This record gives sequence, structure tokens and C-alpha cells, in this order.
Amino acid sequence: MSLVKLSIKGISYSQTQNGAYALILNEVDGERKLPIVIGAFEAQSIAIALENEIKPPRPLTHDLFKSFADRFDIVIKQVIIHKLVDGVFFSSIICERDKIEEIIDARTSDAIALALRFQAPIFTYENILEKAGYFNTTDAEGTTTMEDGALTEPETFGNEEVNPSPYKKLSLIELHDQLEIAVQEEDYEKAARIRDEISKREDL
Repeated sequence: MSLVKLSIKGISYSQTQNGAYALILNEVDGERKLPIVIGAFEAQSIAIALENEIKPPRPLTHDLFKSFADRFDIVIKQVIIHKLVDGVFFSSIICERDKIEEIIDARTSDAIALALRFQAPIFTYENILEKAGYFNTTDAEGTTTMEDGALTEPETFGNEEVNPSPYKKLSLIELHDQLEIAVQEEDYEKAARIRDEISKREDL
């Protein structure tokens, strides 16, 4: 069974579970996307790992694991999403210490949060991507739709119609001040939203 390398596209709101998010993974050498429902804490941890400017005043659980692993010379080589049962993804973390390789079972959200911190590649099997992946296609009216085996259709993170941003009226200086306050208060979900708004302004 062939492995397919994945990258992280972003985090979206899950329409099927309150308080949950959908992590969207991209096929590196293709167009398919893989949505995985994750909890709010894991979503925040992944978002923080993706955002270089958000530095928690205290280490999160995944940061603590990274420090522990570094201290004992444990390296995560890769993460493999190896099974899908009743909509639940199962993953393995491939670790190495003293040239000895070990395979550890993990929740997919935890495995990906750790992969980001170790800069380790993420893979899945072709049959899983065929079963649960989807393509974004654009119809004649320019509307983006989903095709193939998507589990759910997540709303785009920060979608203006469903979740209008309360930060649009703030200046960049005010946004940076709010970002610093959110991080100090350890409200990482709020910090991620503010950082999204800052990124939009800076990309203009």
C-alpha cells in the first residue's frame, strides 16, 4: 500500500460537532484534501505550532512533550495516519532513539501537533485518501463545491458570513496589542483569530 505525503492547509469549524474543529490536510503531490475532526484544545495547539508569532507564556502539553523528548534524545521521524474506522482516524508516531525505531499509537490530532513541533512529515495511505478525501471543484457560477468521500463540509475558519470578525474595525497596532493580551491570558483560540486578521492585512 503506497503512502501519500500530506501538508496542513488550515483549521475550519466543524459543522457536525459543537466545540470541534476540522483540520484540513492537503495531498502534497495532488489536489485532494483530507478533513479530520479534532477538539478545541488540539486545534489551538496546532494553530500555535503553525503561528511563529504566538509564544505561550507556559508550555502546552505538546510543547512539554517536545522538551521531554529533546532532553532524552528522542526524535519523531514521521507520522502515519494508518486507519479509518467509523469516521475515526488512527495514527502512529514513528520515533527513534539511539538508532532504535519505535512505533507509538496516538490520536491523529496529537500526532500532528507533535509532527509540527519536530518538523516531521505526515503521511497517510492511498486507500484512506480515496475513502475520506475530497476535491474542491468550481462550477460554472464560480461556486466552490466538494466532491468524493468528504466526511463533512467544514465552514472556512473565519468565514465572514457565518462568523464575522469582531477585529475588522481595529487598527494593526490595536490588533497587535490584543494579540499580546490574548497570549498572556492563554486564550489561544482568540489569539489565532487575531493573528488571522493581522495576516490578512499584511498580505494586502
